[in-house]
Amino acid sequence: MIKAVSLAHEGGFYHYRVHFPKLRMLSGYDGLKKHLEMMFVNCPNDYFNSGPRSSKLKFSLPFEVKRISGHEVCGLACEGLRLNNDRFKSAHSRVQVFMLERDNKTVAVEVPLWMEKNELDGYKKMFESEYPLTGHVDIIRIEDGKLWVWDYKPGAFNERFASTQVYFYALMLSRRTGIPLNEIKCGYFDDEYAFVFNPEKGFGRKEAKLVEY
Repeated sequence: MIKAVSLAHEGGFYHYRVHFPKLRMLSGYDGLKKHLEMMFVNCPNDYFNSGPRSSKLKFSLPFEVKRISGHEVCGLACEGLRLNNDRFKSAHSRVQVFMLERDNKTVAVEVPLWMEKNELDGYKKMFESEYPLTGHVDIIRIEDGKLWVWDYKPGAFNERFASTQVYFYALMLSRRTGIPLNEIKCGYFDDEYAFVFNPEKGFGRKEAKLVEY
């Protein structure tokens, strides 16, 4: 039911998992389904051992981020941390595997992604590198017919650059799958708060905003 592989990337191991029966939810997202399947047999592993990483980007992008208390993913994180405490050492694995096993909207976790220099104007100046940008999306969900890119962040309230990281996850996912950015939503969360934004909106504004629900 769940297919998994450990990828030796970036000096560690990333446990890529896909819930294959849930791929039926990806009707209309053939590019995503193909990517998820291909990463088990043809992941460009060398890309992930050099060059910039999305999780290490330390600059802000001006998105309007909405803070939501009690979001569905927060409850799932809380349950995962509690019920998977004896199964996994890391909080990420506790949350990710719980969601993949118990949440009918979660399709895949630790999904490898990349973007090459010719896929973004101003790439070299932005990342100070010509090597591919890489990253691993914590969680991909299908919510209300939309594709969501989620990152689990313990202490999410204090994150400064998480929206930048998740934005580039969404952009890389768009490049790899052909899914338009306006069909992808973004968020990061812990067991208390979720922070969400539309990746196609707000880029290029002078100031970022935080809106609380």
